[in-house]
Amino acid sequence: MASAAKPLRIVHCFRSPVGGIFRHVRDLVDAQIANGHQVGIVCDSSTGGAYEDKLFEAIQPKLALGLTRVQMQRHVGPGDVTAAWRTYKAIKKLHPDVLHGHGAKGGVYSRLFGSLLRVFRSRVARLYSPHGGSLHYDNNVLSGKIFFFVEGLLAKLTDRILFVADYEQRTFAEKIGPPKNAV
Repeated sequence: MASAAKPLRIVHCFRSPVGGIFRHVRDLVDAQIANGHQVGIVCDSSTGGAYEDKLFEAIQPKLALGLTRVQMQRHVGPGDVTAAWRTYKAIKKLHPDVLHGHGAKGGVYSRLFGSLLRVFRSRVARLYSPHGGSLHYDNNVLSGKIFFFVEGLLAKLTDRILFVADYEQRTFAEKIGPPKNAV
């Protein structure tokens, strides 16, 4: 693969380092490193087990920007304030050119924190891959309506939405509206 003229500093932010999201991030990390970029991961510290620990052991030496694990709860709650602050501080120290959020919580963090970094003159690109998350909610119940409203607001703080599957893109369009910045 051809490498970019100037290596980018890419940070992937997500809550749960298990299953499909973690596999997708590991694949992206490998491809981005092969293209000469410096990559880091910021994710939850309380999710996963021995299997995921082995996956982290394998990928960690490749991460020029390192691995930062912050305790993040699955559902929205008071603990998010502390987790968000710790996650923001970790991301800020990495000085990313690209902040790629995966899943609902990683997507919120990457878009809000990327926008906050821009206030302080950082030129960080804010990317988001939904991976289901908030898309699984029913749009006929209050919680679904709230999540879809928030997703619509955050779309305005997103430089690119990257869908992994056609299903995600169709569901996003049906429940939130056609994304204007999708790839």
